[in-house]
Amino acid sequence: MQRKLKRYYGTHDLHFITFSCYRRLALLGTKRARNLFVKTLGEVRDVYGFALVGFVVMPEHIHLLIGEPAKGTPSTVLQVLKQRVSREMRTRRRKRVVGQFAFQFASEDSLPQFWQKRFYDFNVWSHKKKMEKLEYMHMNPVKRGLVASPGDWIWSSYCWYEGRDDGLVRINPV
Repeated sequence: MQRKLKRYYGTHDLHFITFSCYRRLALLGTKRARNLFVKTLGEVRDVYGFALVGFVVMPEHIHLLIGEPAKGTPSTVLQVLKQRVSREMRTRRRKRVVGQFAFQFASEDSLPQFWQKRFYDFNVWSHKKKMEKLEYMHMNPVKRGLVASPGDWIWSSYCWYEGRDDGLVRINPV
C-alpha cells in the first residue's frame, strides 16, 4: 500500500523537485533528448508562470528549483511537463525508423512509460537552503563523471549563475 504524499503548496516557498526516468534508465542520454526537455521546460514555464531558479538535466533524472506557478500547482506543472516530453520523445523515436530497419529489438520503445511515477518535492524556505540546492544540482554532472567542471554541462543553470551565458532557457533568480 502506498503512503499518501503530503505536499506543501501556497506558502510561496521555492520547490526543489527531483524526478527520474522509468527505472532510472538513461532515456535522456542524448543531446537531442536533453535539448527537447529544456525546450519543453521553457514552454511549460511560460504557460504556467513559475519562476525557474535552477535546473539540471541528467541522463536519467532531473532536478528543478522552481517557484509556485501562477496557474495550478507544482504537481500540475510536473504532470504537463512529463506528459509533453514523453509524448514528443516517443513520437520522434517512431518517426525515424525506415525501410528494412523498421524491425525493432526490445528497447525504450517497449517500455510501458517514460517517467517514474511521482516526484520528490522539498520546500526551500531560506537563501542558505536555496544556495545549497543550487550547488548540489550544479555539481551533479561532475560527481557522476560526465564533465570535469559544472560549466561544461550545458543542460543546467550553472553558466547563467556564473554570468557566462544565457543558457538554453531563461532563469529567474529569486
